[in-house]
Amino acid sequence: MQEKLLKIIQEEDKKNPLTDEECAKLLFINRSEVTQLRQALGIPDSRERRKPLLIKVIRKIKSEDPLISERNLTAEINKRGFKLSRYSVAKILKELNLEDGEKGQQNSSPELHHKPTSEEKADANSDPFAMLIGWNKSLHVKVEQAKAAVLYPPNGLHALIIGATGVGKSVLAECMYKFALKAKKLQDKQFPFIIFNCADYAENPQLLLAQLFGYKKGAFTGADTDRTGLVAQANGGILFLDEVHRLPPDGQEILFQLIDKGKYRRMGETDTTHDAQVMIIAATTEDIETSLLGTFRRRIPMIIELPPLNKRPVDERLDIIKVFFQNEAERINKKIIVDYNTLRTLLIYDCVGNIGQLRSDIQVACARGFLNYVAKGGQEEAITVDFEALPLHTTKNLVNMQWNRVEVEKIIPDELIFTPGLSEPEQEIKDSLYNLPNDIYKNIEEQYQKLQKHGLSDEVINRIIGDDLEAKVRKIIKQVKKNKHKLVGQDLKTIVLPEVAELVKHMVKKARSYLGEIDDTLFYCLATHLNATVERIKSGKRIINPRLESVKKNYSKEYKIAKEMASLANLYLGFDLPEDEIGFIAMYLSTLANKNVDPQNTIGIVVITHGHVAEGMASVANRLLGVNHVQAVEMSLDEKPEVALKKALETVQKVDRGKGVLLLVDMGSLASFGDYIAKKTGITIRTVTRVDTLMVIDAVRKVLLPEADINEVASSLIRGKPIKNYPYEDRVFFNPETPAIISICLTGEGTAQQIDNLIKDEVHKINKNIKIVTLGVLDERDILEQINKLRRNLNILAIIGTINPEHPEIPFISSADVIKGMGLSRLLNIVKLHYQENNTYISNMGITTNSVLELDNILVGKEINNKVEVIKNLVDILVDKGCVYPNFINGVLEREKLGSTAIGNSLAIPHGYGGDIISPAIAIMTLKKPIEWYEGNKVSLVFLLALNENSKHEFKRIHKIIKDESIAEKFKLAQSPEEILSLYNNIKED
Repeated sequence: MQEKLLKIIQEEDKKNPLTDEECAKLLFINRSEVTQLRQALGIPDSRERRKPLLIKVIRKIKSEDPLISERNLTAEINKRGFKLSRYSVAKILKELNLEDGEKGQQNSSPELHHKPTSEEKADANSDPFAMLIGWNKSLHVKVEQAKAAVLYPPNGLHALIIGATGVGKSVLAECMYKFALKAKKLQDKQFPFIIFNCADYAENPQLLLAQLFGYKKGAFTGADTDRTGLVAQANGGILFLDEVHRLPPDGQEILFQLIDKGKYRRMGETDTTHDAQVMIIAATTEDIETSLLGTFRRRIPMIIELPPLNKRPVDERLDIIKVFFQNEAERINKKIIVDYNTLRTLLIYDCVGNIGQLRSDIQVACARGFLNYVAKGGQEEAITVDFEALPLHTTKNLVNMQWNRVEVEKIIPDELIFTPGLSEPEQEIKDSLYNLPNDIYKNIEEQYQKLQKHGLSDEVINRIIGDDLEAKVRKIIKQVKKNKHKLVGQDLKTIVLPEVAELVKHMVKKARSYLGEIDDTLFYCLATHLNATVERIKSGKRIINPRLESVKKNYSKEYKIAKEMASLANLYLGFDLPEDEIGFIAMYLSTLANKNVDPQNTIGIVVITHGHVAEGMASVANRLLGVNHVQAVEMSLDEKPEVALKKALETVQKVDRGKGVLLLVDMGSLASFGDYIAKKTGITIRTVTRVDTLMVIDAVRKVLLPEADINEVASSLIRGKPIKNYPYEDRVFFNPETPAIISICLTGEGTAQQIDNLIKDEVHKINKNIKIVTLGVLDERDILEQINKLRRNLNILAIIGTINPEHPEIPFISSADVIKGMGLSRLLNIVKLHYQENNTYISNMGITTNSVLELDNILVGKEINNKVEVIKNLVDILVDKGCVYPNFINGVLEREKLGSTAIGNSLAIPHGYGGDIISPAIAIMTLKKPIEWYEGNKVSLVFLLALNENSKHEFKRIHKIIKDESIAEKFKLAQSPEEILSLYNNIKED
């Protein structure tokens, strides 16, 4: 093995030497074994191996440009083939004494650091902690604790830093070291900082002793010479014990003598002791009450707990986000543009891995943005990172997130631009409020082009953009209301054309003659909006209002007033305003007039759903429209229908104001609640099924109209139809629920009909009402247009064919996969899932759902030596059976990088993301020999979980296996898939 390691290191890239971890993967052994082998061979670590060549290159660059900045130096080094961070370069510079004191202060990890503002620079030059974001805000108390620990005489207080993964414990420890250097006025060599990761030696106390304390010649086989340990290297300085909870109890006890008396022995010594004055800083992610010995805890007097990211102020989180995007701009050496939605998502999503994960997610988003940039030819000025570039897990459950909208929207600009070489990002949209209307037009154009590429009809595009447009108008009004005092200070006439200001003054006067007193907000909104309109018309650009027809129908009164107001335009501008612009004026009028709607005389709205969804929908609609009109009722998955019905009845009585109540429900038995409540209470109830957030928002907007009628509103909510005046017939309005599968080939005959015959029998075993529709690509009509037309009357579950139409919302399965069998399994799972979700599959067919674990999901006694291969084998099973999408494996491996899924009892439970799951399933593998799943963790039993929020019974079973070591042991000893299946099915839930 030594020869193999030697050969690998001899052939490595000298500019980027292999780390012990990388060598371990190539040799299929543990990292600790590589470290031991390397040290036995007298080979330095990767940093030391690279250092001579790196120093030579740095000296050459510095000789050519003595004033080169640290940032540019890093970029130049990387151009020459190295892969280094600024931190690594700064560390070398410090050793070479080539940088002055100020640059020495800037050599910290980017994880929690930022470029100080001008107000902070004086402090930053004197206090190493000033480079921590929040050092004088949310982290102030923690920083003061750290300083106290360092300064305590004579050699400082031992300290324990606790906090979740990724909060910055190691960064704080490094800041403590730099603070100590400055406070004690010492150099690196006089005051060393030694890092020791306890996880590397968690299961080997003997090796731990050797690393920490050194050994005497002959202490063990292979100990040919005396060797000093890390304690001796740290003498007079700081020893940082990372992941200290991974030290076994005997490992913790070994440190007692050092902590108590400042003395230690090397391995193999009996009489001789050595003195060492060492300050110990330890770090852990675990509960110290359960993971550390009480006797060890008592020896560490200073406990510093770092808060998770979600407990930090939102402005600090934004600063951290800016730092990471700036780092990526430096690395790519290209401008990066980040839009509002992306920034907002990064500010509010549940970042369980804290700052470390936030950095990783931003890197993934930048990588995707860079990929799109390259795909477009690489000619654009900047890389755009938008909402679609974000990792999937960041955008999930945003509706249900609890966040302070006012606080977040107050600090987020519409766009940030990160430029290499600039410390602060630029704001494309400046602080002035007057740029917003231009943004409306730009947004309409961009959205039109984007949606047209997807083949959507003008009707659909207008509805999508229209909904967004109304929200944008409300945002402008809200922002103007909040900042009217700023507008006065800026002097409106210096920003908008004088003729526009004069026109708007008379337009508002005319509006007041019809509507009475109107908030001054209308004046400011119209002035800035019409100023942009005039500039656009003069430059020959069209005015497009996709909501025009809807405005004419739904806001006829406001539209008539807007026409009267627009008639003044020719007098002041010299030309008439186009009809689309009149629509915009009407929208401003209707939005501002909504405050006059009497909330005591409106139709009530109650959203009812299975699971925890209704609250989120109601919250979004209420907050977006500035009302508190929508109430929610949630029926948990284990709740009896009569309990939910009682809650629904009470809520309906609460919201009824005499005009009836709309029930917006998701599916199944909830659709029948309306009839019962109407009979019980006498309240007019109308029910609409298959609710989503857009439907709730649309419903609120429509019921707030003064003349709103419950029958017309209910009718109009089906697929976004406009409100019509016709007699009401049904109490329950169902969105298209007839399920269908589309089969596509070139002509609509031949292959499509063969596939039709192949799948019909299997699909109809589940439900005979499923329609199978064949389409031809060579038909004169656009294929996506045909599909969208069918969707008006059919619920398309899947598309099968020889050609993928790339519909953004419907899963596609190739004909070849169907013929092979794999695609058919996936199709049947999609169909089954549809009926399970709608509570009809079980009740109508009289059968129970298939178990998530089946015999062919189980592999016993496999000989595999690495976890990636294990995961791949198990994922392949679920992909072949149509339970998960092929992309599921990426989510599983991504989660493994975020944190090990080995959870004790030699058991691992890898799992991916819910969006990649077609139907819930579990795959199990037992291994003939345990393999290392994570440093120091051996695994012989693996459960691959593809479960969703409805799999509560399976989660309870898995929890039982994890909790009860005897059950896990039975699984490991099982000799056949049948035995494992029997064990699993016989587990009783707690």
